[in-house]
Amino acid sequence: MANNDPALAAVTGTSNQVHGGRLYVVSTPIGNLGDLSPRAQQVLAQVDCIAAEDTRTSGGLLQAFGIKTRCVTLHQHNEAASAAGLIAEMQAGRSVALISDAGTPLVSDPGFLLVREARAAGLTVLAVPGPSALLAALAISGLPTDQFSFIGFLPSKAGARGRQLQQLAGRPETLIFYESPHRVKACAEQMVEVLGAQRPICVARELTKRYEESYSGPAAGALQWLAEKTTRQKGEFVIVVGGAPAPVAAELGADDEMLGVLMQVLEPSAAARTAAQLSGGSRNALYKRALQLSGAGRPDDELA
Repeated sequence: MANNDPALAAVTGTSNQVHGGRLYVVSTPIGNLGDLSPRAQQVLAQVDCIAAEDTRTSGGLLQAFGIKTRCVTLHQHNEAASAAGLIAEMQAGRSVALISDAGTPLVSDPGFLLVREARAAGLTVLAVPGPSALLAALAISGLPTDQFSFIGFLPSKAGARGRQLQQLAGRPETLIFYESPHRVKACAEQMVEVLGAQRPICVARELTKRYEESYSGPAAGALQWLAEKTTRQKGEFVIVVGGAPAPVAAELGADDEMLGVLMQVLEPSAAARTAAQLSGGSRNALYKRALQLSGAGRPDDELA
């Protein structure tokens, strides 16, 4: 039950009152219903309308808490039309809560257009924070948290996925990915191939749910961990990857900068040849990297 004590609100600087003409961006549980905060419960119960990614999924959550607020769908296929109607409702003085199927809206979920349009219309947009799969995984990973980048889902096709991993290989900060169960093994294999068998990694599955478990250690060990039980390739996954060691990051950054300058006037093969002469690096490796930077894809043959 929400705490409506005005003395507490005065001390914390918060208000439990829901106002019309506002958009509330509300985080919902990623698995454990106990993670829905008292404030989120109150907001969802008191707003005039809830914009949900899937009303069938959210219906179960709302029913569990006895919330009977009117719901409308807002997903990637109807967001433009839904946003226009919701903006009109808020301009008429009604309040709206935005939720996704799980976790914090807009993080690999719809809602950006609605928030942007609400801002553009001069409406008040408020956060009701709570669960987030990427932050939960980062917190338990044992990897550095001072700097990190959320990448989201990698491409579904192996070639494109490998190229993006190559582009990320030299990044020094911790990287966070979402992955689907039917691709998690292939994704881990490519991470070993591209990032190295010893790159530190955390694979977390089914966070906050009954069968939650995670692996943390060298990337090569993640493959063994996934293979030990068939159930470990089911559910929802967050993969956290440690940043590149400083010398590797610096080396890759220098190569990319050199190739970028050379390819302004030279074809990838010529740029790679010149870069190899200047840096003493591998001509084949530099050629492959030049192709990746140019978007030309993978070479059919290595240079002679």
